[in-house]
Amino acid sequence: MRNVSICFAAAALIAVQLAAPQAQAQEETTHAVTGGGISVPGWKGTLDPRDTQSGKSVNDAKLSEEGGALHVVTGPAIAYWNPANQATGDYTVSATFTEPKYMDRNTHPHPYGIVIAGNDMGTPQQSYLYCAAYGNGNFIVRGFGPEPFQMNGRRGEENAAVHKASAPGQPVTQEIAMSVKGGKVSCSINGTEVASYDKSALVTSGKLKSTDGVYGIRSAHNTDVTVSNLKLTKD
Repeated sequence: MRNVSICFAAAALIAVQLAAPQAQAQEETTHAVTGGGISVPGWKGTLDPRDTQSGKSVNDAKLSEEGGALHVVTGPAIAYWNPANQATGDYTVSATFTEPKYMDRNTHPHPYGIVIAGNDMGTPQQSYLYCAAYGNGNFIVRGFGPEPFQMNGRRGEENAAVHKASAPGQPVTQEIAMSVKGGKVSCSINGTEVASYDKSALVTSGKLKSTDGVYGIRSAHNTDVTVSNLKLTKD
């Protein structure tokens, strides 16, 4: 009986240790940005639904322009776009994301990346897709339709192409691109395709309305990142 009790105690300890990172992620406080809001002409922002439901607003994050680059500081998780930035047919949207001080505003890695296929943005009917990289070598592909959806799992996945910061507080840069070509939608990071999906798996009930739409950027909560050379290339 004593051995059984020891086994149960050990199993419980392991369960607590495995759950700790997840609990930390869930309990991490969202730090509103002082002097937040959008100061870049023409740009708009939309929070994740759970942040909106908790009373957060776009003024709890900050989008500014510095030296020709966009500077995003969050706050709540947020997607930014300019309605003039429309992509249709076959195309690639790309940008360079730099986290000058990895994990400077958070206790664990948080992602940032490209948004495409935005429709009805800023409304309860909005839909969009994004591919985002973490400074620890992971990436995620997710979206919003009637409900949030995940294309590569709850925690995403690791890929050798995704750059890793050498340590907290150190810089890390990612070149991220999302492409629509024929019947495929793909994400490339630092020149390597890391994910590809049939368009029919994305433009379907409960997910995207279309792969045509506005494009922009997205950053998870408690991040500080600069975005340069955001551009659309027609394939």
